[in-house]
Amino acid sequence: MSVTVTIIGMAVITFVIKALVFILGDRVVFSPTLKQALGFVPVTVLTAIIVPMVLAPHGQGLELSWRNPQLVAALVAVAVCAVTRHRLLTIMVGMTVFFGWQFFYGATI
Repeated sequence: MSVTVTIIGMAVITFVIKALVFILGDRVVFSPTLKQALGFVPVTVLTAIIVPMVLAPHGQGLELSWRNPQLVAALVAVAVCAVTRHRLLTIMVGMTVFFGWQFFYGATI
């Protein structure tokens, strides 16, 4: 029962927030400083999600070694992105390194 009430409550809150955005529309004006600050929210949220998954993939503390395929793939992806600035290539290379690293070094770990 408690889980159901929680899910329904989260759905209602999400609906109300999204509805307010459509209802108010352009009537709410943000300051240029706030607009600039809100531009960093997606990058911040993505970083908060990805960094723990890369540095501590099993939730047992930091795994800063070559045996961590998430870390190796992330480092390679950062290097590819820095050199090429090509998003799709970065994703493809990162995923290839991740799965390749797991395939070749996963059996020995």
